[in-house]
Amino acid sequence: MKVPELRSAPVDVDIDVIRDADGWPPEAVLVRICDQAVAAACSQGEVVLADGCELAILFADDERVRDLNSEFRSKDQPTNVLSFPSIGDGVRGEPTHLGDIVLAYETVAREAEESGKPFEHHLAHLVMHGFLHVLGYDHEDEAEARVMEALETRALASLGIADPYADEDEDEP
Repeated sequence: MKVPELRSAPVDVDIDVIRDADGWPPEAVLVRICDQAVAAACSQGEVVLADGCELAILFADDERVRDLNSEFRSKDQPTNVLSFPSIGDGVRGEPTHLGDIVLAYETVAREAEESGKPFEHHLAHLVMHGFLHVLGYDHEDEAEARVMEALETRALASLGIADPYADEDEDEP
């Protein structure tokens, strides 16, 4: 797992929010959620990023995410969030594009309702989860999952959002 270097200073990430489907909250709400989720992840993960980094977040629908998931992951179904880290270092002196995140409205809304979580809390978690994937975090094996989930839990707690993995622990024998 490629984990970013550590630092304690806050990071400034320019987030391009693109609302491309019905159902999502107004853009101002999405911007607030994205800014808070990314800032909390950076703060709690002590992430080092170049000044002026950029991130694009597309708020799409299940159909669009299904197409992307099929094309890039060979999974012909929608998923809640997809992350596309940028390749390369960018041009010296230019803002660094970290990557793109795409969320599927119907899946996100259904998951929030089924789990009894406030929609905005679930959305903040998924934005954060996608952002951490863009940074190189993963959960392909148990050790990686523990690291990523612990960081998400700390960062969400700093925003007053309950541990999204608490219910999963109760289901385990």
